[in-house]
Amino acid sequence: MKSSITSFAIAFILVAPAASFAQASEPVTRTEVREQIVQIEKAGYTPGATDAYAYPENIMEVEARIAAQKDTARNSDSGTVVKGTSESRNPPAR
Repeated sequence: MKSSITSFAIAFILVAPAASFAQASEPVTRTEVREQIVQIEKAGYTPGATDAYAYPENIMEVEARIAAQKDTARNSDSGTVVKGTSESRNPPAR
């Protein structure tokens, strides 16, 4: 029993410094946090409206929805060239 506690303590001591490096390189401002909260609520998450035990699944689902929306926006903004046209919107010379 004592050896398992000691093993756990040693593992915790070794892992704790690594976890501190997982932080973002720049701190997040209050404005950014508020923007993220608004974005999450617009995506359909209402804090406190669901079971507290379902929190991790609910927030991950909403974050996945937001990521999908960002991917869709990125892909639609990239622009596509339709065959037979050019960037100047003139038909190709024949």
